[in-house]
Amino acid sequence: MGHERPQKRISGTAGVKNGGTTGSPGDVPLSEHRLTVSFVGLGYVGLCTAVAFANRGLNTLGVDVDPERLALVEVGRAPFHEPRLERLLKTAVLSGRLRVSDELSDVAETDVIFLTVGTPSQLDGSIDTRHVESAAREVGVALRTEPDFRLVVVKSTVVPGTTRSVVMPLLEGSSGKRVGVELGLCTNPEFLKEGSAIDDTFRPDKLVIGAIDEGSASHLKRLYRAFYGAKLPPTIETTPETAEMIKYASNAFLATKVSYINTMANIAQQVPGVDVEQVAAAIGLDPRIGPLFLKAGPGYGGSCFPKDVRALIAFSRERGYDPNLLAAVEKTNERQAAKVVELSEKLIGSLEDKRVAILGLAFKKDTDDVREAASIRVIHRLKEKGAHVTAYDPMAIPGARLVLGDAVEFAADPKSAIQEADCCIVMTEWDEFRNLTGKDYAEHMRRPNVVDARRLYRPDELEGVNVVAIGIGHSGSIQSGPTPESRLIA
Repeated sequence: MGHERPQKRISGTAGVKNGGTTGSPGDVPLSEHRLTVSFVGLGYVGLCTAVAFANRGLNTLGVDVDPERLALVEVGRAPFHEPRLERLLKTAVLSGRLRVSDELSDVAETDVIFLTVGTPSQLDGSIDTRHVESAAREVGVALRTEPDFRLVVVKSTVVPGTTRSVVMPLLEGSSGKRVGVELGLCTNPEFLKEGSAIDDTFRPDKLVIGAIDEGSASHLKRLYRAFYGAKLPPTIETTPETAEMIKYASNAFLATKVSYINTMANIAQQVPGVDVEQVAAAIGLDPRIGPLFLKAGPGYGGSCFPKDVRALIAFSRERGYDPNLLAAVEKTNERQAAKVVELSEKLIGSLEDKRVAILGLAFKKDTDDVREAASIRVIHRLKEKGAHVTAYDPMAIPGARLVLGDAVEFAADPKSAIQEADCCIVMTEWDEFRNLTGKDYAEHMRRPNVVDARRLYRPDELEGVNVVAIGIGHSGSIQSGPTPESRLIA
């Protein structure tokens, strides 16, 4: 969070000041019936979590310095796409349970203060903690004259050691208070998935609480009992350092599964008769492996996996250990976009002056997020090879336009995108793309070639027309039409 702010802005009708809970963590418990919460940073994690808390009846304050974001939130409009978010946001605003402010000092009125600011990547892959540091410092200033006990919770993704060695000194120094006495401090990493963040908040598979002291952990559990009821989700109580590591270990493992199955897909591509989807389904039945994140495709993207893998690599190397496995995971992911383009070249030869349609820009369905999306990497590579690119996505065009500018022609619908194209690449598994038939591709494309980078279609769904499709990781040749030219190469 920055230090310069526009004129003070505050909205909402519900007050967040409680009756006061003076004392140290062990002396006076926070009242579960009057708990108030605030979120410093209304990005993806902050807003989704704040809306969930407000819908569970807790008076909630959201603080951000972006006036456009605040203007949207205070009238119940979500600044990004997430299923169910806008409906619940409107409910929270209309009920008066959620209010917003551009003044960080207002968090002093709340019992529990979540830090949900971003930690973007730096050039060397390490995270930039300046927003976290600024937020911790300003929260401390806000609490300097506050007589009541307050709990500060780091929900931003930070490398092990940050909460204790960075946040705590800044918080204590700027507030003049002691953590463990007048202040509580925890790290509480989030495990939200874009596209299901609301459900993940209401029904998480776990809570991870890394507390500086037992009193801080106790207070955070009181808050979560007010949110979830008497029975908490499976809860891991540990040190802040372990909690921070759990977040990175989780995302790095999932990224590893993605790169692993893509490696298997690339091997399968070279062996006629091998279908990586069947391979994945079979190994996923093994309880030691599990089926999730074993879907071959163009590679992982989004705001978490790429950033967190890079950060863990940089963090490890700073401490003298070279994590070769994670480096291979990252390199495999980066190369996967090139594999998609290679499959296009196998279909139509040189891409120079060819028209290529891209269906899907978001890194996954049910989000408008194009950060680190595989589609962006593929488009850049297509442009390098001289292709003319037309793209469509039901949600992500505004974000993609900011990244790609006029390098791409954006279409209004899928059929417009594939019109007169020499090749179409399906990059995001949006449900509406399933409605396109082989006949649609044949009628609208100049040369009906489809690279199915998401394994969206079954071979029989493209039968009967002159469509050539490649399914990543599905080697061999299947006749799927009435003429020798009509085939599914997979």
